[in-house]
Amino acid sequence: MAKKKAAAAATPAIAALAAAGAPFTVHAYEHDPAHPSYGQEAAEAMGVSPDRVFKTLVVDVDGVLTVAVVPVSGSLDLKALAAAVGGKRAAMADPALAERTTGYVLGGISPLGQRRRLRTVVDASADAHSTVCVSAGRRGLEVELAPGTLAGLTQAVLAPIARA
Repeated sequence: MAKKKAAAAATPAIAALAAAGAPFTVHAYEHDPAHPSYGQEAAEAMGVSPDRVFKTLVVDVDGVLTVAVVPVSGSLDLKALAAAVGGKRAAMADPALAERTTGYVLGGISPLGQRRRLRTVVDASADAHSTVCVSAGRRGLEVELAPGTLAGLTQAVLAPIARA
């Protein structure tokens, strides 16, 4: 995987990867605002299996914002996420709060380079792939990297938090 630095496409996520010296590839595509699913749109546009494209969700677990990174081919199991971080209750975070806290807009929230680092859980299925794709910090921009790199840079826990 070649590391790409694109000044015009620089986002905090790409800057974090470059600063860490991590290998990654940037994938840009034309975002269609009418598409019903940001993640599915990314998978289709890049020609990548939806099992390898991961969406970033911000969740409130017992009053603490937590990032869940799950394949776009599935959905988040809120109970499993809560258990993975030792919590009891989980609910999707208020969208405006998620945007303010991460510094990204919905559909472009990246697990990398967030304004405030949140505890992060990556679905264990990521380990089945040599690389996965996550948002690079804006709609129409994805970054491809090794699951271990993603987990290391976000200090993530890997746990089975997705449902098919």
